[in-house]
Amino acid sequence: QVQLVESGGGLVQAGGSLRLSCAASGRTRSWYGMGWFRQAPGKEREFVVAISWIGGYTYYADSVKGRFTISRDNAKNTVYLQMNSLKPEDTAVYYCAATPIVPGDYALISEYDYWGQGTQVTVSS
Repeated sequence: QVQLVESGGGLVQAGGSLRLSCAASGRTRSWYGMGWFRQAPGKEREFVVAISWIGGYTYYADSVKGRFTISRDNAKNTVYLQMNSLKPEDTAVYYCAATPIVPGDYALISEYDYWGQGTQVTVSS
């Protein structure tokens, strides 16, 4: 069994910053990729950003390019999401996800086998 645990969410004013963490534990393995998705009230879960474990290739949704940065610590099985210049529309529950295989498309929810419980990010205007 593998667990993904997110942390770092909270309430921040527009223009502020937050850093999310996602730690993998249990029967950990070398993930091929880890990603962040988010879901706002009344909306579908959407892709935010992903990173390949080998090579560190990154993939960003257009809505967060230039504001969000994903990074990883292979030794700690942890991925981070630095969020700057936050906007009210970034308000959502943020989920991390992991895939042990090469995904065809990092932005597809179906490519990920494991999910965290989510952490709330609220950006006030």
